[in-house]
Amino acid sequence: MRDIDRRRFLAGTAGAVALSALPTSHLAAANQSANKVVLAIMGLRNRGVQLAERFNQIENVEIAYVCDCDERQIAKGIDVASAGGTRPRPQGVSDSRQALDDPAVDALVVAVPNHWHAAATIAGCQAGKHVYVEKPCSQTAEEGELMMAAAERHDRVVQVGMQRRSGALYRRLVERVREGAIGEVLYAKSYYYRNRPTIGHAKPEPPPAWLDFDVWQGPATEREYQSNILHYNWHNFWHWGNGEIGNNGVHSIDICRWAMDMDFPTQVDVQAMKLRYDDDAETPDTMTAHFREGNKLMVWEGVSWSDPYRTGEGFGIELRGTEGTLVANDSGYTIYDISRAATEHETGSRGDVEHCQDFVDRIRNGGTPQATLQEGHRSAMFCHLANIAHRSGESLNVDARTGHLVKPSEQAAQLWSRDYRSKWMPSV
Repeated sequence: MRDIDRRRFLAGTAGAVALSALPTSHLAAANQSANKVVLAIMGLRNRGVQLAERFNQIENVEIAYVCDCDERQIAKGIDVASAGGTRPRPQGVSDSRQALDDPAVDALVVAVPNHWHAAATIAGCQAGKHVYVEKPCSQTAEEGELMMAAAERHDRVVQVGMQRRSGALYRRLVERVREGAIGEVLYAKSYYYRNRPTIGHAKPEPPPAWLDFDVWQGPATEREYQSNILHYNWHNFWHWGNGEIGNNGVHSIDICRWAMDMDFPTQVDVQAMKLRYDDDAETPDTMTAHFREGNKLMVWEGVSWSDPYRTGEGFGIELRGTEGTLVANDSGYTIYDISRAATEHETGSRGDVEHCQDFVDRIRNGGTPQATLQEGHRSAMFCHLANIAHRSGESLNVDARTGHLVKPSEQAAQLWSRDYRSKWMPSV
């Protein structure tokens, strides 16, 4: 965070004083008309559309704004948010700051690329809005700490899009592990396999007329447009994304960390590289990351160029304990005893709608969301630490209390944060 005065962020400014006149309780933020919750959704190409559909299933929730710098997505967003004309029609805007200026809006839903997550969350909290932010909650290690400071200062509910924490399946899984169903869990492995195509090569060119590329880049330092950056392929560039571990690994890492009651690792070792394609992608397409904490070991394996050998098993986890093993994916979990006999099988929801409902309930009623910003930060940190280890080529030692690097090299320390365009990255 080199363009922003950290002490000024943490100490507060006159802006914080001005915002103190706003209602600070969670209950007061909800629209007083029969406790209606009014949303603005930022990002409408894929994930934002899915979230709009899920929030539309919740009683007395209105989507008042759809925000996207790709003008082609606005009409689609309006149609989805209004449920084909059966619900109130939202306003379509290219810049989410217009929605934040509206006092009728209770919450901002952030479903844009990773480099926008921190800036949008901080700006939303400053504007007195609650925030639902997609995973990973941050694009760098430092950003999560800044986001937590902003949410605490402005007393906002922030829910991170790790929806499995609200799912009956995974909540029961963690409950059974905590009850000792497989003894003491010493080892966890999670994985993600997907046969993704190459992103090819592209040269810099003027951005298309339908895209406000300045808004799309937002807080990230300016770079030239090229056609294979968006929409989805930004995950493969360090300037905007975090690779496959930040894209999908964070979900299974979060479940393993939750089940093992692990906050941060003490040591991180990674082997990763690009194996499959010669293209513009910067992030590895193959990674094995090892996270050690005391006598516990967690492993994440990602292969982004090969499908699993069995359909439906591209995402999953394995928890190995002293009394048995638990194997799970979104279809269910099975517990095997020490003799490899299956002793328990359970299915259930992975929590997609329930997670949105939990966010709305916390706005209306107060309390702690299922995926707090603190938990989202801890899980994102596993991804950030793995990427730092890969990019620096080093084994990392980590303070298990804070997640901070212990005696990092200059290269590793530089990867902890990033530069910003200050006009887009707010301070408190």
